Amino acid sequence: MNGTATHFPSVEARQSVAASAGKRHAFARRAFARCAFARRAFARCAFTVMEVTIVVVVVGLLATVVLPQFSIEKKQASQISLRDELQYLRTQIAVFKAQHQDVPPGYPQGHATVQPNARCFVEQMTLHSDINCNVSRPDSPAYPYGPYLKQLPVDPVNNSSAVILVPNNRPLPAPSGSAGWIYKPQTQEIIANLAGKDDSGIPYSTY
Repeated sequence: MNGTATHFPSVEARQSVAASAGKRHAFARRAFARCAFARRAFARCAFTVMEVTIVVVVVGLLATVVLPQFSIEKKQASQISLRDELQYLRTQIAVFKAQHQDVPPGYPQGHATVQPNARCFVEQMTLHSDINCNVSRPDSPAYPYGPYLKQLPVDPVNNSSAVILVPNNRPLPAPSGSAGWIYKPQTQEIIANLAGKDDSGIPYSTY
C-alpha cells in the first residue's frame, strides 16, 4: 500500500453521465425514426407517381378506342335523324296541300301559277293560314289551319335550316350543301341539300 487513496465518482457524477448517455441514445433513436419515416414517405410518393402514370396510359388507350367509335355512332345518329326529318317534312307538306284546295306550300296566296318562294313556304308552314294560303301569326277563326311546323327543322348533317325553292318547270339542282333543304312545290319534292353518301353508300339526296 503506497497510501494513495482511490477516488470513485460521486453518485451525482454517475447520474449525470447516465443521463447524458440516455439523451444521446434518445436523439439517435429519434434520428433513426425520422430517417425511416422519410424512407416510407418517399416510397409512398413513388408509388403514387406510378399509379398516376398507369392511369394516364389507360385513359390514353381508352380514348383511342372510344372516341372514334363515338364519332361513328354520332354520324350514324345524324343520318337516322335526317331520314326522320325528311319524312316529317313530306308528311306536313302533304297535309298542307290537302287542307288548301290541293295547293302545296310555297305559292303566294295559293296561286300555283305564280313562282313560289322560300319566304312564303316557311311562313305557310310555321304560321296559321286560311283556305287561300294567306297567313297570320296570331290564331283566329279566320285562319283555322296550321301551323304545320314550329320552325323549319335543321338538317342534322350540315346543321342548316335554310331552304332552296325550285321554280316551276325547273329540275332539282345538284345538292351542294349551301342550305339544309331543296324543295320543289310543283312536285312537292323535298330533299337534303347534301352531296355525297352515308355510311351505307346511299346518296343523301335519295333519302
